[in-house]
Amino acid sequence: MTETNTATLEAPGTQAEGVVGSVALQFVSFGVDGEMFAVPLALVHEIIRYPDVVRVPLGAASLEGLGNLRGTVLPILSLRRLLGANDVEHDDATRVVVLNNDGHPVGLVVDRMANVVTAEPDRIESADAIRSTIATDLLTGVIKGRDGESMVMILDAGMLIRREFSAVTDTAKSGANTNAGPTAAEAQRERAEQIAEIQLVSFTVAGQEYALPIESVQEIVQIPANVTQVPNSDSHVLGVMTLRNRLLPLVSLRRMFNLPDVELSESNKIVVVALAEGVSVGLVMDSVREVLRVSRSIIDVVPEMLSRSRDLSDITSICRLAGGTRLVSVLSAERLFNVDELRGLADVPEADRPVPRATGETIGAATAVVDDEEQLVVFRVMGEEYAVPIESVQEIVRVPDELIHVPNTPHFVEGVVNLRGAVLPVLDQRRRFGLPAAERNDGQRIVVFAVRGVRTGFIVDSVSQVMRVPAHLIGPAPALSDEQSRLIRRVVNLPEQKRMILMLEVDQLLDIGEVSELVEASAA
Repeated sequence: MTETNTATLEAPGTQAEGVVGSVALQFVSFGVDGEMFAVPLALVHEIIRYPDVVRVPLGAASLEGLGNLRGTVLPILSLRRLLGANDVEHDDATRVVVLNNDGHPVGLVVDRMANVVTAEPDRIESADAIRSTIATDLLTGVIKGRDGESMVMILDAGMLIRREFSAVTDTAKSGANTNAGPTAAEAQRERAEQIAEIQLVSFTVAGQEYALPIESVQEIVQIPANVTQVPNSDSHVLGVMTLRNRLLPLVSLRRMFNLPDVELSESNKIVVVALAEGVSVGLVMDSVREVLRVSRSIIDVVPEMLSRSRDLSDITSICRLAGGTRLVSVLSAERLFNVDELRGLADVPEADRPVPRATGETIGAATAVVDDEEQLVVFRVMGEEYAVPIESVQEIVRVPDELIHVPNTPHFVEGVVNLRGAVLPVLDQRRRFGLPAAERNDGQRIVVFAVRGVRTGFIVDSVSQVMRVPAHLIGPAPALSDEQSRLIRRVVNLPEQKRMILMLEVDQLLDIGEVSELVEASAA
C-alpha cells in the first residue's frame, strides 16, 4: 500500500492547532497499541511496507534502523516506543508512514493503516479537552467521530521527532571533529614506524600461506555467480567477470602452481591486483586470511639460487612469523603475469561479455558515473556490516585461543595479546555497541587500529571483504543520537543490492578518557 502526497493544503498543522477557518482538513489515520492516531496528509510523503533495516548501534531508543527509500537513507522509528508502548512482532499489517521532516524523510512504524480522514474544523477539538495516557504536548488536537463516541488523536509528529533526538548536539549534526590531531613529533615517529614496516594481505592456496603487498591489492571481492569463458586461453585462466563496467580476467592460483583443482565455493575470494594503467587481474584464492603489519627485519629475500627455480620465481621474499614457525611466501604480481596477455584476455566480443549484475562483487557496475573512490575494509558485527577506510586498518589477525586478562584494567578491555613483542589491548566490538556477547569462533578477527595514537584491537564477528566504493554512493548518516553521530557519520548506500554499510569514525571508537586508561593498562 503506497499513498503519495498529492493534495494541496494549507501549511501543516496550522488549522489543526488553532482550529481556525472553514476549510476541511485531511489526515492520514492509523492504529498503534489499540488507539487511533493521525497526522496531517500534507506531512505524509508516502506509506510503505516494513522494509529490510540495518540496525544502528548507540542510536536513539526508538530507532528500529535505517531503510532504503529508492536510494535515500531512511531512519525508521517505532511509534510504539515513542509513545511508551510495548514492542510487538511486525506482521503483514505493519506499515511505515514516511514523513517529511524539514526536507529529510523519517519513517514511523505503525501497527496498521486506517484511512484518509476528512474533518471539518468543528470536528477538531483542542488536545486539552481530553485526558489520556498520551502526553498532551505530543497532540495538536482530537478528531471527534460522527457517532459522537469514537475519536482520533492528532499527533504532533515534529514534536515527537524533536523530543527523541534532542540529545543530538549541533556539533554532532555538523560532523565536526574537535579532537586535536597528532603532534609533529608523534607524526614523525609514526612515519618512521611505517617505513620500518610493511603491510601484507595473506591468503591460502592448497593449505599454503602466501601474501601480496597491500599497495598492490585493489580490493577483495566475492566469486560471481557466472564467469565468462575465454576460448583458447591458458588452463589457469578461469574466464572474465564484469567489475565496474570493466572486464576482469580471473586466474586460479591453484592451477598456476600446478596444485590439485577444487570446486569453487563461497569461501573462495578474488584478490584484485592492478598491474599497469587500466590492467587488473583477479587472483582466485582458497580463502583470504589476514592483513598483516610486519617488521621488515623478519622478511628475507629469496636466495638467488632458489629464485631461479621455476616454482619459486614468483616469490620475492619469505616472511617469518611466530618465531619462524609460520612462513608466508610473498608473491610478486608483476612476475606472475604478462600484461600484454592480460589485455588480450579482456578483448572478449561484445555479445559474449558478462552482463553487469548488482551484487557484492560488482559495486557500481550498473552506473556509468565516474568519480573518486574510497577503499574500505568491511566487517560484520551481529549480522550488520560496518566499514572503515583501509588506511586506518593497521592489521587484521586471528583471535588467539585465550586472551590474557590483566587485573585492574578498564572494564571495556576484553584482554591483551602479545603481538610481536608489543602489548595490544583488545576490546570486544559487540560490547562497545551494547550488543549481546558471542562465543569465540574461528570466523572472528581482531582489527587493529591506532585510535588517537594508541594501537588497539577490536574483536569483530568476521571480516568480509576489501572493496572500492565510488564516492557518490557514500552519503552522510542521519543524526540519530549524540554518540552515534560522532561514531557513524557516513553510510555506504547500495540500493540496487539492497545493502547498506555503516562507516565508523576510528578516532571515535574510544573517548579521550578511555584512551588514557588503555595507555596505563598497556604499560602495566
